[in-house]
Amino acid sequence: TVISECQRQQLESVSYSSRYALGLFYEAGTKIDVPWAGQYITSNPCIRFISIDNKKRNIESSEVGPSLVVHTTVPFGVTYLEHSTEDVQELIFQQLESVLPGLPQPVATKCQKWRHSQVTNAPDNSHGQLTLHLEPSLVCGGDGFTQSNFDGCVSSALCVLEALKNHV
Repeated sequence: TVISECQRQQLESVSYSSRYALGLFYEAGTKIDVPWAGQYITSNPCIRFISIDNKKRNIESSEVGPSLVVHTTVPFGVTYLEHSTEDVQELIFQQLESVLPGLPQPVATKCQKWRHSQVTNAPDNSHGQLTLHLEPSLVCGGDGFTQSNFDGCVSSALCVLEALKNHV
């Protein structure tokens, strides 16, 4: 066997939230008239976060239009996980109109389903990694073994490094 029953159970115990992200892309010169680069939305059942990418990155360009990214709430993502992306995109657009009325029409859109968005339950006692084999070395890592943010990724990477250092 490749992994033990205990290891398999640890890996299967990991659970993730699900959500959608919708990207809206605009023509050069389009103004998205809001005073922020990113905003958490707490009063909408569909939309959790909106980011104006060029403002967030402090990039103003007369040649490249702005883009806007909308992240849905986890309950919305779970409810509509198996629906068509086109239908979900339309629902997000409807809710976006209530959150940011009067947005200009985008020239392109991209709706992305994140079946595995953020870890909600990391394996117990994984310490940021799971060593599956010593010879040859096979170590699993990532934010699924810690927490879903940049610090979790770095923490897991350092734990993987330590695990490998001890067996190389």
